[in-house]
Amino acid sequence: MAGSIEVLVPGGQVDPGPPLGPELGPTPVDVQAVVQEINDETAAFDGMEVPVTVDYEEDGSFEIEVGVPPTAELIKDEAGFETGSGEPQEDFVADMTVEQVKTVAEQKQTDLLAYDLKNAAKEIVGTCASLGVTVEGNDAREFKQRIDDGEYDDHFAN
Repeated sequence: MAGSIEVLVPGGQVDPGPPLGPELGPTPVDVQAVVQEINDETAAFDGMEVPVTVDYEEDGSFEIEVGVPPTAELIKDEAGFETGSGEPQEDFVADMTVEQVKTVAEQKQTDLLAYDLKNAAKEIVGTCASLGVTVEGNDAREFKQRIDDGEYDDHFAN
């Protein structure tokens, strides 16, 4: 009865309750051991929603694969706000620096389709636009154009 469970959990704060506990309950694994290992492996993403896959075997052994949190979660954590804007084109909730964009791009680059850091940053800035986050005081779409124009090539060199 080997299987796999995919859940989104709060980094470093998992407990045996929902959403993980009910999924693991019918399996042969030690739930507390799984919870402890997930908390250890997701501690760096404290409080952020993190995708986790638990693969288990009939003998109770298990392996955990921790994904990278969604881009919006990384941006919220980096910029220090709770929720995005209801009107992202008009009502801005935060402003990020180029260095903050670069940090999020580096964290997320392996999960993105971008082939380099510059294009990963453009994807991050696109998410900023949908959340109502400005970059360096500029509308995110304007900032993306400035990246396209090469203005920040020195920041996003691999």
